Amino acid sequence: MQANNINYPHFLIHLIQGNLFQGLPNEDPYAHLASFIEICNTDKIVGVPNEAIRLSLFSFSLAREAKRWLHSFKGNSLKTWEEVVEKFLKKYFLESKTAEGKAAISVFHQFPDESLSEALERFKGLLRRTLTHGFSEPIQLNMFIDGLGPQTKQLLDASTVRKIKLKTPEEATELIENMSASDHAILR
Repeated sequence: MQANNINYPHFLIHLIQGNLFQGLPNEDPYAHLASFIEICNTDKIVGVPNEAIRLSLFSFSLAREAKRWLHSFKGNSLKTWEEVVEKFLKKYFLESKTAEGKAAISVFHQFPDESLSEALERFKGLLRRTLTHGFSEPIQLNMFIDGLGPQTKQLLDASTVRKIKLKTPEEATELIENMSASDHAILR
């Protein structure tokens, strides 16, 4: 996808360059991508897809080793934003970190004094930190429900006609989100 003749606002490039990723071991590639996307989303250009904007501006968010890595791809061999993200994470997010993240997700449990909304936010945080976890949404839902404390599970089961695990993933997710929102509102 090409976006060659686009005039980007200077503030956009300046914002992107304020968030440089150099390819150092202590840098978080997920945080960099999230920040980069957030910055790109601050300005819409009529008639230009978000993917084209991201593809053409991504090199401005890189420096040193990371910029050399991106320029090592010949011509337009990276044609989609998904390809760029996949290759970027493969290069800068170590397999050991993926394994660590997957392990943390799979052994998730609600802390004794943690509300449903707090547990849900913490679980979502684990998922965000390891976007390459590979767990499908139904599996994620089961891991979350299995990790809840007995009282929270009873509360979820009591708020439905049948057990929460017997609901469709969509119904269960909606119920959890609604109860979490109510729980969060009460905590404020």
